[in-house]
Amino acid sequence: MRDALLAGARNVLVTLGIGFAGAAVAAYAGLPAAALLGSTLAVSIAAVGGIAKDIPVSIRDFAFVIIGCSLGSGITREALGNAIHWPLSLFILGLAVLAMMFFCSFVLTRFFHQSTETAILATSPGALAYSLAMAADGVGEAEAIVVIQTIRLFLIITLLPLLLDTFNLHLEPSAGGVVTVLGGVDLILVVCVALFAGWVVNRFRFPAAYFLTGVGVSAVAQVAGFVAGRPPVELLFIGFAVTGAVVGVRFSSIPRPDLKRFFFASLISLAISGLICGIFALPVSKLLSIPYGQVFVAFAPGGVEAMTAMALSLGYDPTFVAVHHLFRIFLLIGLLAVLMRLKNIRAA
Repeated sequence: MRDALLAGARNVLVTLGIGFAGAAVAAYAGLPAAALLGSTLAVSIAAVGGIAKDIPVSIRDFAFVIIGCSLGSGITREALGNAIHWPLSLFILGLAVLAMMFFCSFVLTRFFHQSTETAILATSPGALAYSLAMAADGVGEAEAIVVIQTIRLFLIITLLPLLLDTFNLHLEPSAGGVVTVLGGVDLILVVCVALFAGWVVNRFRFPAAYFLTGVGVSAVAQVAGFVAGRPPVELLFIGFAVTGAVVGVRFSSIPRPDLKRFFFASLISLAISGLICGIFALPVSKLLSIPYGQVFVAFAPGGVEAMTAMALSLGYDPTFVAVHHLFRIFLLIGLLAVLMRLKNIRAA
């Protein structure tokens, strides 16, 4: 028992060490979204090699709360006032989601011989947890779903910041003036309340529970005037690095034959999704006068926690990005339930 605990603790420390080392190297190299990008890449390589193995749920949830608190601290009355223009972009995002699912699932069924259920769940952008929950109930091939979704998320996190930087579409994270740092007792109270609230919400199986409570608790505390400022950048660096490690460590449980079998399908799916995002993001950027890169990150087929972390790192409005990714999650939950129901009716 003791040996097992020691081995588990050692695995966690090794994985986190690799993640932080990768984040530090990326930051030193001046890469965009350095902590997230460097940690994801380093841990993914280590996971495939059997070195990085696990990140405890408690550490993952803490990182999500930190990122959520940082996002919530940026929610002001002015930012909420700008949200009146977002229904248009949310509507266009809905159209983009439908287009992504249609074209990507068509390619998977037509050229990679996947079942309709597997293709739909594997190409649902940003809904990995819900897709796997349905797969656990016997819908689709779980191996294909997790591999395609995981590789797509990995490629988004590692390639998107570099792509945005190449075309000079990112912003400076420091833009917008001097940022007040939230620290001491205020920081501890906000994080502790958010963790407790996340535990409560998570019991109801709500998606991204800890991230959402971090946002909610921080935003309410800021608007009400109880606290002021964002968590220190050092703490955000930890949150980004752990989030990258959470993504990368998924590769430790995927057999190499499955990685080889589904890698090209994942690549094609991502290329189609990226093209569709790029097309649909253009009118939103023009009509609402929002930076194109920000809209692209908001539309990109990644998880809400990782993509919001990327938005923070790249200097975009994280509230805009988070709202759009959360909207897509709820849209997909309803859409997938309807599609699977229609499929069962037809099969009957």
